[in-house]
Amino acid sequence: MTSKEIFMIIEGIRDSLYMTIVATLFGYVIGLPWGIVLSVTGKDGIRPQAAVYRVLDFITNIMRSLPFLILLILVLPLTELIVGKTYGPTATIVPLVISAAPLIARMVESSLNEVDHGVIEAAQSMGAGTMQIIWHVLLGEARVSLVSGATITIGTILGYSAMAGIVGGGGLGDIAVRYGYYRWQANILVTTVILLIVLMQVFQLVGSVISVRMDKRHA
Repeated sequence: MTSKEIFMIIEGIRDSLYMTIVATLFGYVIGLPWGIVLSVTGKDGIRPQAAVYRVLDFITNIMRSLPFLILLILVLPLTELIVGKTYGPTATIVPLVISAAPLIARMVESSLNEVDHGVIEAAQSMGAGTMQIIWHVLLGEARVSLVSGATITIGTILGYSAMAGIVGGGGLGDIAVRYGYYRWQANILVTTVILLIVLMQVFQLVGSVISVRMDKRHA
């Protein structure tokens, strides 16, 4: 592999990390409160609101049903409006966030729904308000599960960022498509695949370590 190709691979790693981390952060800005509302307004939530839950649940299911590549194409006008172009790492963040938000919302809802209702009832009996229960009880008790969900989410977003390479999204996926597929440079294709696997394993390892430490503190 030439020095030019090595430099290109390094840039690809940087772009993949940039897309994945930024999209995950923005995804949680949207998905975390979305998931909290789903949990709180659900049938067994602390403030059941059937109408609100049904609307959000419907939107979540519809958005999660869209394959990422289809979503990527559908939101091209929005991407151009926000970023000013439809290609490259920054442009890819837009569809990544839109795709990640409902996934995060569903994972957050699932994590919060696992919290023991006895703990919630105890907090309510002590006069805790809705926001106090959400912050100190739901999010506090579910933190290990939330971190595990975040680990799955960031791995999923990394995979989506690689798919975006088909339409010039940048990162390792773009390199794999342009050089590994169209030019059939097997060494570059194999290298990008290995690096994507390594990045995935690193994210999973970090998430597992954080989960274990939180669990020990909780115990």
